[in-house]
Amino acid sequence: MRVLLVGSGGREHAMATAIARSPLLDALFIAPGNPGTAALGTNCAVRADDVPGLIALARRERIDLVIPGPEAPLVAGIADACREAGIACAGPTQAAAALEGSKTFTKEICDAAGIPTAGWARFDAARPALDYVRRHGAPVVVKADGLAAGKGVVVAQSVAEAEQAITDMMTDGTLGQAGHSVVIEDCLIGDEVSLFAFCAGETAVLIGAAQDHKRIGDGDTGPNTGGMGAVSPPTGFDRDRQEAALDLLVRPMLHEMARRGTPFTGIIFAGLMLTPQGPQLIEYNVRLGDPEAQALLIRLESDLLAALAAVAAGELDRTDIRFSSQSSISVVMAARGYPGKPVTGGAIRNLEAAAAIPGVQVFQAGTKLDDEGRLVAAGGRVLAVCAAADTLREACDHAYQAVKAIDWPDAVYRHDIGQRALAAQD
Repeated sequence: MRVLLVGSGGREHAMATAIARSPLLDALFIAPGNPGTAALGTNCAVRADDVPGLIALARRERIDLVIPGPEAPLVAGIADACREAGIACAGPTQAAAALEGSKTFTKEICDAAGIPTAGWARFDAARPALDYVRRHGAPVVVKADGLAAGKGVVVAQSVAEAEQAITDMMTDGTLGQAGHSVVIEDCLIGDEVSLFAFCAGETAVLIGAAQDHKRIGDGDTGPNTGGMGAVSPPTGFDRDRQEAALDLLVRPMLHEMARRGTPFTGIIFAGLMLTPQGPQLIEYNVRLGDPEAQALLIRLESDLLAALAAVAAGELDRTDIRFSSQSSISVVMAARGYPGKPVTGGAIRNLEAAAAIPGVQVFQAGTKLDDEGRLVAAGGRVLAVCAAADTLREACDHAYQAVKAIDWPDAVYRHDIGQRALAAQD
C-alpha cells in the first residue's frame, strides 16, 4: 500500500513510526513532514492545508490511502477532494469536520443528541459577550468558535480575565477569523481526559485514552498551550469506563450526524471532564491529539495502517486495535518563549543518547536541518520525549532521564508531567 501521511508535527512522527512497521506498507510519503519523518519515508514539500497540492501529490505518487494528521486539511476538505479523485482517505468530510471547526456546531449536535455538556451561549460581537460574563460571573470558559491551533480556549477564573479574553479575540483579533465569534461556557469541574475512537457511520471502535497537560507551567500554571505532555492510560479511567463514555458521548453524536446526512468517518477525539455528575463533553476533535497520540502510539501493538485502511473502507468490523498493558508518558520540550514567540534556530543534540534509554522514543515536531545539516528548533513545541514501562513511575523516570540527556539550551518543559496521576495511584 502506498500511503500519504499529511502533517509535520510530533503526532505525525509518531504515526509515521507506527505505519512504517506495517507489513501492508509499500511506500510512505509525508507532506510536509519533518527531519524525524524523513528517516521513515519520503518528505514532500507540500503544506498540510494545501488541498490541491496534496491531491496532485497523491495522484503523482499513485497513493492508495491518504491519512490526515492535523485538523487543518480536514476542515479544508481533503477527504472530499480525495473522494472526487478516487483516493481512499482515513478522515471525515469537510461537513463532518465541523465538529472541530466550529464550537457552535458541536454544541448544537450535543443539544440535539442529548449529550451531557456545559451550558453555553454564542456571541458574534464583543459588547453582548462582555455583558453576558458580567451578569453570569466567573469562572467561565471563553472559546474561539473556529480553529485556533489549541490556543483558542481561556478558562477565566475572574470576570476581568474573561473580559480580557473576549477583547483579545473579538476586538483585537489575536486569533484572526477564528475569534470573530466566541462560545462562552459554564466551567466544568473535575479531571479532564482525552478519549479516542475509530468511527464510521454509527459505529465506533475504542482506541484508548490519555490525559493531557495543557498549561505551560508546573502545577498547571500559566497560559494554555497545544499540550505540554500526556500520560496513558489515565488513572481511574479504565477500559470499561472508556467504553461507557463512548456510549454516552460519542455514539449518540454519530447517530445525530448520520441523521443529518453528514456521517462521520475517521478518528474522533472527545475531550471529557469527569465531573461528580459523570462524564461531560468539553469538545470534539476530528483527529488524534498531540501530545496524546505520542503517549498512546508508543504502547500500540497492532497494525495502525491496517486499522486506518479499514476505517477508510468503512469496515470497522475488521479494525484490530491492541495496546500493551504498560503505562506511558510524553513530555513536550518547547522553545523558550512558547506559547508566545518562540526562540528558534538553537541546535539540538544528543537525541540518540536519549532514545537509548529503555522504553524511550523521541518524536520531532518543530525541527529542521540548518545549512550545515544540524538539527535546530523551528517552532514552538519542538520535541515529544516519550517512555513506556510496566509502571507509570518508571515511565516518568525514564522520560525525564531522556529529557535531561538532550542538549538544547533553549528548551522549556514541565517537570511534573504524570505527577498528578502518580499521586492518585498512591
